[in-house]
Amino acid sequence: MKLTTFTDYSLRVLIYLAARSRQRATIAEAAAAFGISQNHLTKVVHFLARHGWIETVRGKGGGMVLARPAGAIGVGDVVRTTEGAVVAAECFTGVGSGCSIARVCRLRGVLAEAIAAFHAVLDRYTVADIADNGPELMRVLFADVTLASRLGAREIAA
Repeated sequence: MKLTTFTDYSLRVLIYLAARSRQRATIAEAAAAFGISQNHLTKVVHFLARHGWIETVRGKGGGMVLARPAGAIGVGDVVRTTEGAVVAAECFTGVGSGCSIARVCRLRGVLAEAIAAFHAVLDRYTVADIADNGPELMRVLFADVTLASRLGAREIAA
């Protein structure tokens, strides 16, 4: 199964914020860290805030932080919410697919089982689990020593 770019960016934002340890970040900083569009990331951040995973503050001194501990944000929940209903094949839509074997096909059951297994694995992890390599994440995400110093991550310069 391939995740959409929206889901990918959503998970990246959550990892980024988890690596910052409750320090506010701006969309511009996150976009620069990942080399992605600020416009697209704005939509992602709005979505994450609307669903209660992050908090945002507008204006000078504003930014975004995790709305709850990283350990309370399930990766499976994020993926299900950002992806919506998973349509592994045309027959999952519930609308006549025009497939000549749809009435007797067993592939639909196999794919449904695979999707359930995919979600079951994701449900075992939280954002804290996938961001628990904080020092390595900090070195990669905050490679700019000036930015790192401003963020109070002095160990990065070492």
